[in-house]
Amino acid sequence: MLREATTEDVNLMFSWRNQETNRQVSKTSHEITPAEHAAWWSRVRTDPARRVLVYLHDDLPAGVVTFFDLRLDGPTRSGAWGFYLDADGLAERGATLPAWLGVMRAAVDHAFDVLALDRLDGEVLAHNTVVRQMNRRFRFVEGTGRPETVDGREIIVVPISLTRENRRRR
Repeated sequence: MLREATTEDVNLMFSWRNQETNRQVSKTSHEITPAEHAAWWSRVRTDPARRVLVYLHDDLPAGVVTFFDLRLDGPTRSGAWGFYLDADGLAERGATLPAWLGVMRAAVDHAFDVLALDRLDGEVLAHNTVVRQMNRRFRFVEGTGRPETVDGREIIVVPISLTRENRRRR
């Protein structure tokens, strides 16, 4: 289940984002400072082209889903997304895979059923083969990867997309 993120969730989101597991599969891999996080939250919570949601697994906060670059007017409704989980907490509970499947389902359902998008875009790092496999399972299509230098490291960023017509329904 997804719910709108609140100011009370800010510290959880901050700690999850700085977990080593999440930093290594993110474009920005440095440890986010409290000031950076506060500035991000200040921008996103009032931006009409963004949504920040908390994912609940077994009724406990377990991750963050962000939708951004939302284009909700016009002939094609589109947006981009990303997510990260409480990797450490879920691993301790032995719930990583069920939570991962759950957040993917919840995010895709939210994108197409709540936001009524026609197309959902995102990015994945080329070295993140496990996520790339999961994306394919959910019928995301990969584009051509492009090299970027972020935080002093060379990465290959692979664009992904899913259309309403191609989404896997339960």
